[in-house]
Amino acid sequence: MAFHLNHKRIKKDIDPDEIFLDSKNLPNFNVQQFEGRMERAIPKSAIYFMGLFFLVILFIFSWKTIGLQIVKGGFYLEKSQNNTLMKQPIFADRGLVYDRNGVMLAWNSWPSGDVNKLESPTRSYIAKPGFGLLLGYVSAPAKDKTGRYWQDNFIGKDGVENFYNERLTGKNGERITEIDVGGNVYSENVVLSPEKGDDLYLSIDSRIQNKMYESIAGMAENVNFQGGAGAIMDIHNGELLAITSYPEYNSNVLSEGKDREKINNYFKDKRKVFLNRSVSGLYSPGSIIKPFFAYAALAEEIINPAKKILANGSISIPNPYHPELKSVFKDHGSFGYVDMKKAISISSDIYFYEIGGGFEDQKGLGILNLDKYSKLFGIGDKTGVDLVGEKNGLIPTPEWKAKTFNGDPWRVGDTYNTSIGQYGFQVTPIQMARAVAGLANKGKFYTPHILKDDANFSTLTEEIEIDENKIQVIFDGMRMAVTEGTCTALNIGDFKVAAKSGTAQVGLGNTNTNSWIIGFFPYEEPKYAFALVMERGPKSASGNATRVMREVIDYMKIYTPEYFD
Repeated sequence: MAFHLNHKRIKKDIDPDEIFLDSKNLPNFNVQQFEGRMERAIPKSAIYFMGLFFLVILFIFSWKTIGLQIVKGGFYLEKSQNNTLMKQPIFADRGLVYDRNGVMLAWNSWPSGDVNKLESPTRSYIAKPGFGLLLGYVSAPAKDKTGRYWQDNFIGKDGVENFYNERLTGKNGERITEIDVGGNVYSENVVLSPEKGDDLYLSIDSRIQNKMYESIAGMAENVNFQGGAGAIMDIHNGELLAITSYPEYNSNVLSEGKDREKINNYFKDKRKVFLNRSVSGLYSPGSIIKPFFAYAALAEEIINPAKKILANGSISIPNPYHPELKSVFKDHGSFGYVDMKKAISISSDIYFYEIGGGFEDQKGLGILNLDKYSKLFGIGDKTGVDLVGEKNGLIPTPEWKAKTFNGDPWRVGDTYNTSIGQYGFQVTPIQMARAVAGLANKGKFYTPHILKDDANFSTLTEEIEIDENKIQVIFDGMRMAVTEGTCTALNIGDFKVAAKSGTAQVGLGNTNTNSWIIGFFPYEEPKYAFALVMERGPKSASGNATRVMREVIDYMKIYTPEYFD
């Protein structure tokens, strides 16, 4: 059977039954995924609309670009090149410094018109002499060529400014500024407010400080001393009424840093103007050491204070290198027989040679006891004063000599010289002020300090056992030195001072003299101790330190009588 296939043309129309079949989704198409759906072309109108939209956007961006880059391009280029957003410090006020009576010693001077504190201030100081090495100076804030601060605060470089730098330094604030190359501020925004540094009140009385400096300077210039230093200390709390050193620099000159010639001269000055002699100057004490060794001799019971020793100008002992010869140790005079009080008052070297190193039937302390009692009174050690650069000092010992002189042994002559404050003996003025304060306070020691009412300092730091009967012998000898001995320049009528002078020969061939004075007042009820040295003067200028101290006390009696009530 044969089939005949007729090739017919496919109809374009869709029959209704086919439509109904599709609507029932008999093949189970997933209509959510558009299976079984017929695709429809996007209308041409939508394409035209989208094209027009993008053309409008392109036109707007092109218009803005033309405005920024062509119309205002030069303006914005100049602004971008000339204006800078910068963090700038708002300078904090550095703490002020006052003396014990509220006299301002150091303050901040702001540039005229700088109400916003954009520029750093100048640190200014009292114009009177005597405060340079006490107060010190500062390194000011500094910026580079772009105007950015690489040091954004003061840094204390000496004296109070250095020692108390952390307390004086405030906390800078901060602002964001837009500044052009001409330094004009377009806008600013404070993001952090500054905090002021602490103000300090010193124990120093600026009147006494100034007077002591001027008296030392006047003596140095008139008699040709190289320098000098001195201190006055309250023996009951360690507060310093004055502590000065000559010569000194001008704190204003160094802090401003503009007068380069004067600053260079400071560095060239052979007198060492940057040396604070009161705490860093090392000097042979000479005879001012004698009251301490006199007490040592009584404490060790090697002599009765009433025993008299013949001081006829010199003593002689066998020479260790040439036994047939004698080593002669001279005194500065012939005084006949002297007891301890007399020996202190006239400063007999022979008396102290014998109680220090021994002679014939007189037993001596020996170098170990000289070392022991020196240290007992704090001599040769730092005091802990709140100033920078304090030195230790030196007490000669056999170990020191062996090390210094290539094993050379210690001899009795070395003990003799040590017992009168010579040989390698070195102390600072502040050590001696504290030592005599402890002596006057009968073994109670305070740390000397320049900060007033500071509990960290004004407490008893050390106490040694003192025999009051034996210490009274020393007091009497020091008082006798004022009434009839080597310190008569301090014999001030009804006002009683106890003192001990000293002279140390220095320089090649002992051609120069350091002149010393230590003591306390009032004698009956001691309150203040003092130590003063005139450095490297003529050999004949042995009593000049005493005369300087007399000037200071005379001034105090007239202008600061409250210290004598």
